[in-house]
Amino acid sequence: MRNRVMRVLCPFIVIAVALSARGNAEIPPAAFRAQTLDAELGIGYGLSVADIDGDGKLDIVLVDAKETVWYRNPEWTKHRMTGHLTRRDHVCVAACDIDDDNKAEVAVGAEWNPGDTKNSGAVFTLTAPGDPTKEWTAQKQHHEPTVHRMHWVNDASGCYLAVLPLHGCDNVNAEGDGILFLGYEPAADPAAKWSTFLLNDSFHLAHNFDVVSWTKGAGDSMLVASKEGVSLVRGREGKGTLRLTTKGAGEVRLGELEEGRRFIAAVEPFHGNSVVVYPSPAEGQAWDSGRVVVDDSLAEGHALACADLLGLGYDQVVAGWRKPNAEKKVGIRLYVPDSHDGTSWKRHAVIDDNTMACEDLKVADLNSDGKPDIIAAGRATRNLVVYWNERD
Repeated sequence: MRNRVMRVLCPFIVIAVALSARGNAEIPPAAFRAQTLDAELGIGYGLSVADIDGDGKLDIVLVDAKETVWYRNPEWTKHRMTGHLTRRDHVCVAACDIDDDNKAEVAVGAEWNPGDTKNSGAVFTLTAPGDPTKEWTAQKQHHEPTVHRMHWVNDASGCYLAVLPLHGCDNVNAEGDGILFLGYEPAADPAAKWSTFLLNDSFHLAHNFDVVSWTKGAGDSMLVASKEGVSLVRGREGKGTLRLTTKGAGEVRLGELEEGRRFIAAVEPFHGNSVVVYPSPAEGQAWDSGRVVVDDSLAEGHALACADLLGLGYDQVVAGWRKPNAEKKVGIRLYVPDSHDGTSWKRHAVIDDNTMACEDLKVADLNSDGKPDIIAAGRATRNLVVYWNERD
């Protein structure tokens, strides 16, 4: 356990000048204050936000290369949950209260080696001690090679852990058998092995997925970004899978425009340079028909979120990238729709200008002020930063 906390205040506040805007209505400026919680990460592979200690406040969970840690809200004290679970790096984490005890369950993916499609990968479920600031117990579960992303899902049959590998078993150059995208059924005994079931086996080079509410009353579904495009997985055993777009994608999120109209945001292609939006199509049309390239100047886009950060009543898009682009910069940007139907978008703010080589980001209201904040972890920059939303 580490009780050390790093609370370095970046000496700037991001303020975006209000850009044009839909009709005569101005979009208000964005204002974010950056606070560095940790400047000594190994590789900030993945983030999750959940209440770890049951005090009603959202904490930050981070999976680093050789440990899993959490930062306690509001003082952001750092505590170690696990040390190095495998020979190779950890790669992903998922935290969520699945049993309504007001304390999150946590899972970790590890043994990261994308070049080994036969023997790599690991999945662990963690059990908290009486004092969650002490080290947690890790139970190894079944795994497929190249375990890469995981999220908790609550569908009509209950809550489970979904785990998405990067490649299929024994694949070469993203070709071969489909990825075994598996669900893990929680066991009552923390020491027990969890049973698994198939969600889908048709993807190749699948990078990330988003848990979404797609059909009212049907529980969670998933949008998957893969070599084949963006697909909707609506049921177990892949029975409800629907291909929505056809261009390869690395990141995907679902957003909402005015009057509840959906849009899909993506980073294209895998580790791509383009932020792309697909507004919900008219009846009879394909999602591909309305594709909008919002920004094509990223380098290894690796983080994406849709949320109403500006208090507009509809969502904006946040995107981060991890390699220096043509301007030799890394960072995070905020984009807003420039039309009611989402067919036109503009860059509205630079949230981070060259201090965050963004590996992952999440959006959550950490201080319960009604304004979503941005939490980001940097790879080359090795930092964990909260961008506090301080708009009027």
